[in-house]
Formats: sequence, structure tokens, C-alpha cells
Amino acid sequence: MHNARVGSPLSRFARGALAGATGAALWAWQQPLDKRVFACAYDDVELLGKLIAAEGGWARAGWALHLANGSGFGVAYVALEARLPGPAWFRGLLAAQIENFGGWPLVRLVDRFHPARAELVPLTGNRRALAQATWRHAIFGVVVGALVGTSGHWRPQLPPRSAIDSRATMSREELPSSIR
Repeated sequence: MHNARVGSPLSRFARGALAGATGAALWAWQQPLDKRVFACAYDDVELLGKLIAAEGGWARAGWALHLANGSGFGVAYVALEARLPGPAWFRGLLAAQIENFGGWPLVRLVDRFHPARAELVPLTGNRRALAQATWRHAIFGVVVGALVGTSGHWRPQLPPRSAIDSRATMSREELPSSIR
């Protein structure tokens, strides 16, 4: 078993869970704004809350489930992020969009079987809701990627040292006058 030293697997998974919850909180916090921008009342907290709670308690239940989902994503992201290309923020964005577009076809099940489906915005074929989901996943993914950071496994491809050295040797006369 690993302890919680910085850089240990346990601390990385804990950081992933915290990053996921943070990203999910930012996602949910900004939803009232994106509902206005996209002119669509689709609300993830409402969808999740009304899945598990009665009328009065759906908002708290929705927030709790949304933050738990974000934490779960963050843990899974830590396990997989080293396989994704690019800087940390981009890997988070990419992972979140893979999850978004991979899972979006399942909205048909929400529209058909959700216990509160009559109270929710229909999602199947709803381009505004898909645009909202894409925007929300972008925010979420960038936050998760940035907060988790890098595993150290990804390394950018640099040009060969000889190419760098040959470009770095200019005489003073060859330099632009603005930097001489």
C-alpha cells in the first residue's frame, strides 16, 4: 500500500478526485449562465437530483451526485491521462470530450426512462443541449487536467540537438536591429 507522499499513486488519485469535484462544481455553478447563452433549460444537477430524490430535495441530491461523478471521472482520468497527447489542460479537455460524445447517445435512455422525464428538457436531437454539454465538459476537462497536472510520462518531441544548435548560432550582424 502506498502512503500519501506527494507523487505517490494514492496522492495522485486523491488529487484526481479533488480536481474532478472542483471541475464539477465549476460546471454546475456556471449552468445558470450557459442556460441563458444557449437558450436551453437543460440542467445536469436537476437531471441527476430528480433521478434519486423527491421533489423537495432534488437540488442537494443533484449537487452531491454531480460532485461524486466529477470525483469518479478525476480518479479515472489519473489512471488514463498518461496515454493522452498534449499538455495537461489539453489531456483533460480531450478526456472530457471523449466522455461527452461517447455518452451522449445514452440521452435517449434518459428521455425514455428517467422518473422525472416529463419535467426535464428532452435531450434526444436537442442541438442546444449538446452544445451546452460540450461547453460544460470543456470547462470541466480543462480544470481537471490543469489541477491534476502531468504524470511525467508525456514528453514533447523536440527537434534534434544539432538543429537547435545550428539555428542558435547567429552573428551579431544577422540579428534584427531591434534585439541587438
